[in-house]
Amino acid sequence: MDHWSESEGKRVHDPIFQPRISQNCRQPVEEFCRERSKDASVTRSERCTWVPGPIIVGAGPSGLAVAACLKEKGIDSLILERSNCIASLWQLKTYDRLSLHLPRQFCELPLMPFPADYPIYPSKEKFVAYLEKYAARFGICPKYNHAVVRAEYDEKLLLWRVRSQLTGRIEEEVEYISRWLVVATGENAEVVQPEIDGLKEFKGTVVHTSAYKTGRAFAGKRVLVVGCGNSGMEVCLDLCDHNAQPHIVVRDTVHILPREMLGQSTFALSMWLLKWFPVHVVDRILLLVARTMLGDTARLGLKRPTVGPLELKSLSGKTPVLDVGTFAKIRSGDIKVYPGIKKISGRQVEFLDTRSEDFDAIVLATGYKSNVPFWLKDRELFSDKDGLPRKAFPNGWKGERGLYSVGLTRRGLMGTSVDARRIAHDIEQQLGAEGKL
Repeated sequence: MDHWSESEGKRVHDPIFQPRISQNCRQPVEEFCRERSKDASVTRSERCTWVPGPIIVGAGPSGLAVAACLKEKGIDSLILERSNCIASLWQLKTYDRLSLHLPRQFCELPLMPFPADYPIYPSKEKFVAYLEKYAARFGICPKYNHAVVRAEYDEKLLLWRVRSQLTGRIEEEVEYISRWLVVATGENAEVVQPEIDGLKEFKGTVVHTSAYKTGRAFAGKRVLVVGCGNSGMEVCLDLCDHNAQPHIVVRDTVHILPREMLGQSTFALSMWLLKWFPVHVVDRILLLVARTMLGDTARLGLKRPTVGPLELKSLSGKTPVLDVGTFAKIRSGDIKVYPGIKKISGRQVEFLDTRSEDFDAIVLATGYKSNVPFWLKDRELFSDKDGLPRKAFPNGWKGERGLYSVGLTRRGLMGTSVDARRIAHDIEQQLGAEGKL
């Protein structure tokens, strides 16, 4: 018996819990589920389950953070996770050399700090170990292999209906019903595939960074990395370390900053400066120090945006590149920079500056996107365009009728912690006002 079923069984026979069940519309919901089961149009493989606590979609850091904050307040929740593990993006879709880009104190989840012996920038293995200990500490047991295919608010029941499909069993679905729905699927739920003329006909290997692990398989090969964010830059460095010949496409402008400035992390320095100066002044300071340390990056094909790195992050969500050694390889010529791609013919890639080169492989470091619009039938809290909250941080965490969002405000794990605490507090306040907590 799983954790949720055991909890439900205990609550059914708990006299203290009985008033809360009846006041929470348990009886009408059970009647709905029974009638649904009798409906001839419903297949035998479909089931309907009432959830007395919030339903959380996604068992990444955001989902775990909300569940922990709720658990601390005595509120159980149900996490539905499409993969077979927590933090599936970190465990299954990241390259081997990945570490946290920010110091650990800025990446802690609520209620549990990192172990004191962890390095400043923990590796992905250490971060995953931290998340597993986090889940164990708060007794978080997600329902794995449950891919949510539809979630909508039922105006008659005044509850959220969430339909999940069991991974590998297309015809088997389960419907969960609750007062609250927390969207925690993250900004990186689905890969972004670029539209490049001739890419599908490329004669070599094409791989997205979600499937890239190490440069060992590319030793001695000419590899074109498309995308100049943190992932693209680190993949290029990894390819260099494994004796490949990396080239990188820089189609847009990009801010490159040293990961550390003036003896401390660039991010920590930025946070400290923002206590005293406005954003545009802090941006000027960061760019002045970066130019002193790196020189004029535009001379190497890395033109900077006209807007400063922090202001750009606030306006568009685009994160500056925190350099961990890639720039030195670009400056030495070990990594060559190219502008956008015009077209691909066979193994030959023609660039916008009329240069043409042959490559053995292409690595797409083109990022990810939210998948919320594909399954959530609500257009008030989330935008159809990018699947992110319409309101900017810190106002994008709460919608109407018990709908919440966590970790989707382009503020990293710090933003996740803020969202998670607010959601737990809000639900606690609702239950407290109703005398049900």
